Amino acid sequence: MDIQEGIRMAAIGAIPIIFAITVHEAAHGYAARYFGDDTAERAGRISLNPIHHIDPLGTILLPAITMILGGILFGWAKPVPVNFGRLRHPKRDMLWVAAAGPFSNFLMAIFWVLVMKFAYLAPGPYVDALSTMSRIGLSINVVLMVLNLLPLPPLDGGRIAVSLLPNHIAWKYAQVERYGFFILLLLLATGVLSAILMPLVYGVYQLLEWVF
Repeated sequence: MDIQEGIRMAAIGAIPIIFAITVHEAAHGYAARYFGDDTAERAGRISLNPIHHIDPLGTILLPAITMILGGILFGWAKPVPVNFGRLRHPKRDMLWVAAAGPFSNFLMAIFWVLVMKFAYLAPGPYVDALSTMSRIGLSINVVLMVLNLLPLPPLDGGRIAVSLLPNHIAWKYAQVERYGFFILLLLLATGVLSAILMPLVYGVYQLLEWVF
């Protein structure tokens, strides 16, 4: 992909990328409020307005660069603040709060699959752009869902693992969170992350293709 085509793709993909990342974070906030923690609500983070969730580097710059260079779409938003100690049942409810983000990405992936299927009904000049947008929306949401379900704190999958593990193991496993971001960067730099993600990503693609 040349630079000009990459820039066109980044412009078309801006909407699905921003909403994939920000709705993911808002979902955590909605779930946390439901289970008793209003920290995100008091911080003004329970919102579908992307402005409240955008991280200039993780939500805009990094996804644009990875798209222009043709790599795996990758990015993040400002994490929604959750005080797990304020949940009604902290260890149990942590699972549902953590799972809300990836689940929102799964729902958005389904939405973009449907858009892709019916894009041909759009007025002629918009068919190509809408098809491209839906492919990008499907890709970023599936990648975000699979990535965040990896059992590595502070990813959502890590928090789900902590919720499910026995207390004495969960406490020790939670300590990995302080190193989690650096482990993730190492896996990304060495290509291990891509080797882990891609079979899972393609598996989700095949599932959605089979269902729809």
